[in-house]
Order: sequence, then structure tokens, then C-alpha cells
Amino acid sequence: MSTPRADYGQQGYQNAVSETYLVRPADLLSIDVFREPDFSLEQVRVGVGGNISVPMIGTIDAAGMTTQQLENVITQRLSTAGLRDPMVSINVVEYASHLVTVNGAVADPGVFVFQPGARLTAAIALANGVSRVGKESQVAVFREGPEGLQIAKFDLTQINQGLMLDPVIEPGDRVFVGTDGLAQAQQDIIQALPFAGIFINATR
Repeated sequence: MSTPRADYGQQGYQNAVSETYLVRPADLLSIDVFREPDFSLEQVRVGVGGNISVPMIGTIDAAGMTTQQLENVITQRLSTAGLRDPMVSINVVEYASHLVTVNGAVADPGVFVFQPGARLTAAIALANGVSRVGKESQVAVFREGPEGLQIAKFDLTQINQGLMLDPVIEPGDRVFVGTDGLAQAQQDIIQALPFAGIFINATR
């Protein structure tokens, strides 16, 4: 299993897929209360503040919970509201919080919804792959972290050979595929990073 390369700025990029999913703002949920259609919701969007509104029990802060935890909260509140032995099932209908931007030398650049656990190669596939002028060795992932913007370089050829980490993509990531050199705007950002020399030299 490939490990992150510090010289490519890959620290913090994960190989392992999380076994639990935490609900995020913009996700679309379905709430089914068994044999209680008046309390069920075919679709409910998690608001920007992380809240959802459920009949009879009002607003719940859903963001940051697993679906199981949210089921338990709604079950408890429905019981308190007088519903006898409620059976609640919650599913994520759409992971709308999971957006990745893929641009540069790809066939169809754009912003795409992706499934939790998707990797860099899957994100590029959403854009129908690297274009004919693209360089598989010149892939950058831009990520906003607690300490600011992080940029890591990846080589798709090495990834496909199992020689480099194929990182799990996170919501808000921006993937850029270069050609003969990264766009000047990206290079300006990269030059401010500790590993700038290695990154710029490797893309020429």
C-alpha cells in the first residue's frame, strides 16, 4: 500500500476510506417512520447551518451525526411527542455536500458530485479523463485545511502502477491536470510552499 510522499506535499492525504459517514450541510436525506407516513419525509435537505426540520419535533442539528445517531435522536423525540414505539430509518439520498472541481487538461472540466470514499482517479474519471494534451505526471490537488491552502502533486501513471497513493477526495477539493507546465496562477501559489522547487521542477 503506497504511503503519502512528503516531498510531493501529500501529508494529510488519506489512503484509507472512513467506515462511518457524518451528515453534512447540503446532503439530501430520506426519513422513514415505519407505518407513519405523516411523520416520514421522502426528501429533506440539510440546511447551511446543518439543521433539518421534522414533522412534530421541529428542528434538529443533523450535521456531524451518523445516520444511526440521527435515527436515535428522532426516535427519542417522536417517543417524547407521544408516538408509540417509533421505528425510524434514515438514508442519504444525495451526497450533495461532496463536490469536487476538476479542471485543466481534462476532457470535460466542471464541478461534480462524488460518492464518499471516491479517490483522485475517480474524480478525474468524472471529467472523462485526461485530455490528449494533458500530462499524467502533472496532477495537483488543492485543498483548504485548518492551516490554509494545501497543494499536493500526484502522478497518475505511478498511481495506476501502484507506486503512489491514490488519495481519498474530500468535499471542496480542486483537481488540476497540467500540460507543459501548471497555469501561472497555480505556480504562483505553489512557489510559496516549502516543497515548491520539487513540485515545479517535476512538472517541467
